[in-house]
This record gives sequence, C-alpha cells and structure tokens, in this order.
Amino acid sequence: MKEGPTIAPLAALIGDPARANMLTALMDGRALTVSELAQAAGIALPTASEHLGKLESAGLLAAAKQGRHRYFRLSGPDVADVLEGLMGLAQRTGATRTRTGPKDPALREARVCYDHLAGEKGVALFDGLVQQGFLTPLDTPTLTETGRGFFAGLGFDLPSLGRGRRPLCRHCLDWSERRAHLGGALGAETLAFIGAQGWAKREPGRVVRFTPSGAKAFAATFRLAPYRTAENPA
Repeated sequence: MKEGPTIAPLAALIGDPARANMLTALMDGRALTVSELAQAAGIALPTASEHLGKLESAGLLAAAKQGRHRYFRLSGPDVADVLEGLMGLAQRTGATRTRTGPKDPALREARVCYDHLAGEKGVALFDGLVQQGFLTPLDTPTLTETGRGFFAGLGFDLPSLGRGRRPLCRHCLDWSERRAHLGGALGAETLAFIGAQGWAKREPGRVVRFTPSGAKAFAATFRLAPYRTAENPA
C-alpha cells in the first residue's frame, strides 16, 4: 500500500542535470531570467523555457514578469533545504565534480543558502550559539531566554521575526560541512545583519566574502571560537 507524498516525480525533475544546474543557480535567493538560467545550465533558451515551465508547474519555482523579462526564483526556503541536503548526500557518497574551481574554497568558507549563512562560518555560528546556551540543540532548535536577550541586544526584532510564516529557528544540513547551520527567519536576519555591518559582501554566485576585520568582528560579536580557514589553518 502506498502511503504519504509521492517523491518520485519531484526527484525526477530535480535529477535532470540541466534542471539541477538551474535550481542550484537560484540557491542564493536571487531571481534570474530565462537567459541567465539557460547560461547557468549550458542549454539553449527554448530548452531552458521548457525545463522552467516544468519546475514552475511542480511548485519548485515561482515566476514574476517585470518589463520584457520573466524572472524565476525558488518557491521557498524548503526547496533550498532539500537542494542543500542533496548536495551533502552527493558529497558524502562521492558524487562530486572531478575538477574543482577557484570558487570552491570560498564556497566552503562562507556562502548563501537561499537567504542565510552556510559553510564553515555558518556552522561555526550555529555551534557557537548552541555551546553558549543561546540555542537548544534539538531537531527543531529554539532560542533560550538567554539567546533572546543576546539577539535583542544586537537590535533584532524577535517578535516581528516570530510572527512570520516560517519558523524562527531551524537547522539546515550544510553540504560541505555535513553539520547544521542556522536557517529560518533568524538565520535570514543574521545574514542581513552581517551585511549591514559591512563585515562581508555577497559576490556573484553564492559566495559571501568576509573582510579580515569583518571576520574578526563576526567572531567577536557572536563569541565564536576560532574556526579553520585556508588562511587560518590552526
């Protein structure tokens, strides 16, 4: 007897290489045009339009028209969570590219996962919040009273964040670290806070580039232990 949601159609949609490349290109939360996504997938415009129509019909993408262009984005953070999880599974099982590019170390250090911080710095943030008792280490993490006080002290409007449709806190399995980083409304607000402080800038693609002083300020503000990077191996 078949029970629960049918995952095979969605898995088949995501599993196509061209569609997978287009979905991955949208993992930084941006909305892209058909031509931009065709370039990301390495396919012709008519083929890209066909693929995007299937992804939109399945509810994986949302589209909006502005001027002469039609823009596509992921339909929600849950789509990004699934993609990030699949990337982690591919990494664990050895289904990775044989040739690495110059952006790979930067992606591993800090990147955008839809609208929150991922990579080494994202995992360090999540671990630090748990170790300091700001966040409970549960399947559905929650802010403790101490944690609420900490984020309120940074100027976070927690009541407003808690009124949204998405959970305030959730963990997202990081594909490169294979451990959790902070998602949810608080994760998105934290990434916005990092940018507002001038600690880091988003580069083309998913890379989040911290300045040396920004990396120190990030670690000091969130009281994080030193983490390993290419520049700081110890």
